Amino acid sequence: MRYVMALDQGTSSSRALILDENGDVRLLRQQPFAQHFPKPGWVEHDPQDIWASQLAVAQQVLRDSGLAARQIAAIGVANQRETTLLWDRQTGRPVCPAIVWQDRRTQEACGALRARGLEPLISRKTGLLLDPYFSASKLQWMLDHLPGVRARAEAGALAFGTVDSWIIWNLSGGAVHVTDPSNASRTMLFDLESGCWDEALLEIFGIPAAVLPRICASSGICGATLPELLGAAIPISGIAGDQQAALFGQGCHRAGMAKNTYGTGCFLLLHTGTAPVRNSSRLIATRTAQPGPAQFALEGSVFSAGAAVQWLRDGLGIIGHAAEIEALAAEVEDSGGVFFVPAFTGLGAPYWDPGARGLISGLTRASTRAHLARAALEAIALMSAEVLLAMQADAGLVLHELQVDGGAAANDLLMQTQADVLGVPVVRPACIETTALGAGYLAGLASGVWRSEQELAARWRRGRVFEPAWGAGRRATLLDRWREAVQHALSHQPA
Repeated sequence: MRYVMALDQGTSSSRALILDENGDVRLLRQQPFAQHFPKPGWVEHDPQDIWASQLAVAQQVLRDSGLAARQIAAIGVANQRETTLLWDRQTGRPVCPAIVWQDRRTQEACGALRARGLEPLISRKTGLLLDPYFSASKLQWMLDHLPGVRARAEAGALAFGTVDSWIIWNLSGGAVHVTDPSNASRTMLFDLESGCWDEALLEIFGIPAAVLPRICASSGICGATLPELLGAAIPISGIAGDQQAALFGQGCHRAGMAKNTYGTGCFLLLHTGTAPVRNSSRLIATRTAQPGPAQFALEGSVFSAGAAVQWLRDGLGIIGHAAEIEALAAEVEDSGGVFFVPAFTGLGAPYWDPGARGLISGLTRASTRAHLARAALEAIALMSAEVLLAMQADAGLVLHELQVDGGAAANDLLMQTQADVLGVPVVRPACIETTALGAGYLAGLASGVWRSEQELAARWRRGRVFEPAWGAGRRATLLDRWREAVQHALSHQPA
């Protein structure tokens, strides 16, 4: 039997798993790493922590599986997107901490570009909104604020990459500096339709082309690991940003299929086919990660989903562990009129208001911690529903069901609430490790472990289906009241 290793480098932990040729997960290992918040609105990672934790779990899962490295046919990499790194090509040492996708330090710089009237051009080329979320302004900040870095970058001495590039660079011992279209399309330096780095965008952000990785296929052999790292030179043949990897892992290979990943944030993707959708609801058009010709998706991001539960645990102390929220919220039938808008780092789609701030409204003397827990779960479902409703309207597609994954997808009450609020069935797969599955599937396709997307889709298995139980009137009333609460959270400043 042949096996595939999938690496899933996330915002708060690194994971590695082994898939067999039946597509089943044989073993998974995970290791957290530190988050750094040096200033308000700043979020950083130590690039060496990212690499060390990812290598450690890759070595551990191989060792614990009892497999020899020669039995691993391929390695696929999925990664937190937009997080920006810059390192020395000769030494491999980072020039500064990684600036994480959540970081807001470049908000003023983005505002200046918007004031120059450049947002329509940037959006037309990239499918993105002019926001600190994406990599270009983060890389620009590094070049402008670190002494001597711009000159080194222009001389070709430095390499830029999102986390996929950094992991593959290290796996290959510096021999391979690549990314794929799913990650490149999140940098704001990539022309969505041509599939190339764009000279006009590089000029706008002041980015020298010499730092950029080569863009290669999401499914295709791009290099191999150093033999001493895992015991053999294993082909690296799958690359995808985490959300596009999850879309592929869920078997969403055609227009009209959608998934939502419930993690620190929620990330919703609707497959729109072979052409990008130019939308009016401040959604993002992005490349999918698939073999063959280019395909596209609409994406909406909810910045704080699991983060809201973490705040109830760490900030308020009303639960001891995140998993406790389901039982606590189930103590009450509804939120009792309490609304919790967890805009800790602004609001994503469809509002895109970085100045929005969190609020809790509707409190009475009868409100309890159970009502607040219920309001937190409702908020995650309501924010997701708003994005999905906008997606359907802009793409002209009707969603028949929503496929879900991520850690919080294990919460039955949240999944039932999502079905009730959205009005379509919510389908949880038998295996919710779909981000890693997607990376592994892409790698295995390129290395001949599997023959086609159809073969992989046939291996995907439903776990539990949550059917909507609410009527249209109740659903509409709750959405209206939610939108009223959101209006109080918005900064009411021009985006």
